[in-house]
Amino acid sequence: MKKERILKRLHLFEDRLVFSFVFLLALIPVMEVAARKLFHTGVPNSTNYIHHLVLIVTFLGGMVTTREKKHLSLSLSFNLSKKAKSLLHLMISVLATCFTAAFAWASLSFAINGFTAEQKVGIISLKYIILLMAAGYSVMALRFSLHQERKSLKIISAVTGFSLGTFLSLKPVLNSITGLTGDSPEIFRSLASGYESVISSLAWPLILLLILTAVFGMRIFIVLGGTAFLLFAKSGLPLEVVPNEAYTLLISHSIPAIPLFTIAGFLLSESKAGERIVGLFKSFFAWFPGGLAVVSVLACAFFTTFTGASGVTVLALGGFLLIVLRRGNYTKKFSTGLLTASGSIGLLFPPSLPIIIYGVTAQISIKDMFIGGLFPGALMILAMAVVGIVYSVKKKIPRESFQFKEALSSLKTSIWEILLPVIILVFYFGGITTLVESGAVAVVYILIVELVITRDIKIKGLSNIIKKCIPIIGGVLTIIAIAKALSYFMVDAQIPVKLAEWAQSNIGSKYLFLLLLNLCLLVTGFFMDIFSAILVIVPLIIPLGQVFQIHPVHLGIIFLANMELGYLTPPVGLNLFLASYRFEEPMQKVYRSILLFFFIQLISVLMITYIPILSTWHL
Repeated sequence: MKKERILKRLHLFEDRLVFSFVFLLALIPVMEVAARKLFHTGVPNSTNYIHHLVLIVTFLGGMVTTREKKHLSLSLSFNLSKKAKSLLHLMISVLATCFTAAFAWASLSFAINGFTAEQKVGIISLKYIILLMAAGYSVMALRFSLHQERKSLKIISAVTGFSLGTFLSLKPVLNSITGLTGDSPEIFRSLASGYESVISSLAWPLILLLILTAVFGMRIFIVLGGTAFLLFAKSGLPLEVVPNEAYTLLISHSIPAIPLFTIAGFLLSESKAGERIVGLFKSFFAWFPGGLAVVSVLACAFFTTFTGASGVTVLALGGFLLIVLRRGNYTKKFSTGLLTASGSIGLLFPPSLPIIIYGVTAQISIKDMFIGGLFPGALMILAMAVVGIVYSVKKKIPRESFQFKEALSSLKTSIWEILLPVIILVFYFGGITTLVESGAVAVVYILIVELVITRDIKIKGLSNIIKKCIPIIGGVLTIIAIAKALSYFMVDAQIPVKLAEWAQSNIGSKYLFLLLLNLCLLVTGFFMDIFSAILVIVPLIIPLGQVFQIHPVHLGIIFLANMELGYLTPPVGLNLFLASYRFEEPMQKVYRSILLFFFIQLISVLMITYIPILSTWHL
């Protein structure tokens, strides 16, 4: 009992620590906007503070995500014996511990050798902040080893995992010692030489093992990071590049918008904003054929715009909208399919997180991407709405009469939520705030609305809401940080250039290339989440787009539209799993329910692909 109390207090301290840094991450940009507009000045060094707060939130969030067992994984169901499941679980735990321990050693060497005492963020030495990366990965490694049920297996997992991780990162271990002592004995060089020959023979078998275990539940960030780590090791490149690339990405200009908009979306989902938005759309659209289906699509699109690709929309609105549709005489199969398919329908509208990450990765204007996604996004919404209308007419589903007073009342009650996207768009596109500042303004605005005006959220419950949100933030940022290393390796190995040369020699038609691109991205959606895919696949397709003279914005919208479709792609589309959980339906029934909507969205994706003006009209 004493041990449990100590652990509970440690976890509480950890949660409050993350909450404090998240609060600062939202507060500083708002202070910057206020100081700039009111006093024509700014918060000194605010950008540097914000960027490094993201790094801190990433690794503290990663620790919490590991503790809560919430890291994204691709886990399929297999009929295995209890003993086989136990052995498989142990192997995954050992590998997860091994590679996160290796990341920790590389981060330690990066901190010791990559920064001087003079480099500071405010009054804090940058070296100490970078050491948090090593500490974060170390805690994650320990927690992965403790995911076993029996004490003996926990010990085996910890000892084996940390030992293998130390061996795989032998060079960073030796570099850390050298950086601390300033001495590099001859034995260190001998060990490094022997290590290179061993790792050269082990690298590919271990990479294949990581890919294989991905099917059984290995965390995606470990599969991507471990693959990058082994490729660097086999090539004799510095393993410190892995944490260096993570650091470079996390302190980049637009990345702080990701946790900020995630928090904004999660706060909305935890309030009664969803019910008010549904009530508003229902009062305005339920009077014509398929009105309730259109209401469901619009409500999902509104929420996904802010919650991004995290699946929050299906979980937050799915149950409520299912009741609305069922009461409107829609069958459960149609309702389940419509809501599952609509769970990521707002992905192309600002301030979509995948668009932000794509813009950062492809180094193109995020504003242009936001504008470029408007018509394609509207097309996908329209396609889903038309299905609902046709179904309603065919089944002769009764309509509700339009009540002006009810519409006015629902508008009044939901006006604060409706104003949110208007404020963000006016502030951002009007040049009043940057993208990051827009995210911070969104968080503060929602807090004021939900805490003070509607009072849906209580101050006492705020920390619990942030606690639920942190695993999503930690999971996403951990993936994109570690995936950057794999992206760097592919670019350094000139894989995109070689792929572009091959395509130029073997694919004669631009339209054939676009068709092959759609097929490849559809397959990518089978196995990768959208955040990993952006970091890993986008560097490969950008040179291909240049070869076939496809505008970068059009290429980006094609990519994101295909990834949106990937959320519905059997066997492992994320929305399929979430719908099965939320609607309490077996996966086979969910598969059947989304077939019509899958093909409708596929047609929309093909239109987006072959009609570039939809994405590039503003350029």
